[in-house]
Amino acid sequence: MEGKPPCRKCLLNESMDIIYKTVKDYIESIPPEQKVVPAEYDRRLGICQECMHLVNGMCELCGCYVEIRAAKAMLHCVKSKEIW
Repeated sequence: MEGKPPCRKCLLNESMDIIYKTVKDYIESIPPEQKVVPAEYDRRLGICQECMHLVNGMCELCGCYVEIRAAKAMLHCVKSKEIW
């Protein structure tokens, strides 16, 4: 990868264009009844951005892309289930 290295605390949409496009396409393909509303998605991502386990858009605890996990209504944070 050329240029500066990705930020450890960034989400994919802030750093890795090719991977982010794939993740974004996947999120868009999730049926609406399985997704959270946009405000909840943003709230969840805000929690992830403050978490010490966010590394290059992924959760180092479970290995997921946090943008996908945050979009799905039935998924939760592995670190703190009560948050979501």
